Amino acid sequence: MLNSMTGYGEAAEPLDGVCYAVEIKAVNNRYLKTIIKLPEGTAFLEDAIDKELRKQIARGTINYVLRLKGVSAAAMFRIDEASLRSIVTRLQDVGSSLGVGGAIDLTGLLDLPGIVQPVQPDEKTGEKIKQFVLKLTREATEKLCRMREAEGRFLETDLRKHCDTIEQELKVIHDRSSFVVQEYAKRLRKRVDELLAEAKLNLDQQTLAREVAIMADRSDIAEEITRLDAHLQQFRQICRTDGQAGRRLDFLSQEMLREANTVASKSADAQIARSVVDVKCLIERIKEQIQNVE
Repeated sequence: MLNSMTGYGEAAEPLDGVCYAVEIKAVNNRYLKTIIKLPEGTAFLEDAIDKELRKQIARGTINYVLRLKGVSAAAMFRIDEASLRSIVTRLQDVGSSLGVGGAIDLTGLLDLPGIVQPVQPDEKTGEKIKQFVLKLTREATEKLCRMREAEGRFLETDLRKHCDTIEQELKVIHDRSSFVVQEYAKRLRKRVDELLAEAKLNLDQQTLAREVAIMADRSDIAEEITRLDAHLQQFRQICRTDGQAGRRLDFLSQEMLREANTVASKSADAQIARSVVDVKCLIERIKEQIQNVE
C-alpha cells in the first residue's frame, strides 16, 4: 500500500498546569527534512523529537511546532538583574560626565543580548517534560501517518487506472505492429512494380524480400513492448507490497518512458504513433503523482 507525503497531525494535553500542543505538517520532498520550531526554554527537546519523527517517517518535509499555553512569563524567562543594574549605572555615569540627562528606557535595554534569558528546567523536570512531549509527538505522528495512508489509497487507485489504460494501449500497438511490415511490403512491391513497368525491367524477388526484412528488423518493437509490460507488472507489485515505494516507482516510470520513446522512434506508422503519444501522456501523469508518494 502506498503512502502520500502530505498530511497533518496534532495532539495537545496539559502537564502541571501548562498545555503542550504539538502540530505536525508534512509536504513533498525528495528526501526527509525536519523543521522543528520550539518555544524558548525547550530547545533541549529538539534532538529527541527529531529522532522520534524519523522512526515513523521516511520522506517529506516535516514541519513540527510545539506551543505552550497557560505558562506564566516568570516560568519561561528570567531577567539578569545584576547585568541590567550594571548597564543602567554605567549609562547614568556616562550621562553625568557628558552633562546629559533624561530617563533611561528599560524596555529597550531588555532587548540587549543576555538580559532576558529562558528558564531551563532542572534535570528531573526536563526529563519529565521530554517524555511527555515525545508521547504527544507520537500521537500527532500517528494521526499524520493515518492521513498519509488514506491519501495514499487514492493515489494508488489512480495510478492503477493509468497502468490499466497503458496496458490497453500496448495491446493496440502490439496488434498493429504485426500488420505494419505486411503493409510496408505491399506498398514497396506496388511502388517498385510501377517504376519497373515504366523502365521495362524486372526486380529479383530476393532483393525485395531482403529490403522488407531490413525494414522489419529496424521497426521491430516487440522487445520494447515486452519490457514496458514487465515494468507495468512490477509497478503494480510494488504498489501492493511496499509502503515506501516513491523512489522505486519514480525509477520505473523513467524506464517506462524510455521504452515508450524507443517505440516511437522505431515505428513509422501513424496509428502506432498516436497510441504511443497517449502512453507517454499517461506515464507523465504517473510521474507527476509519484512525486507525492513516500
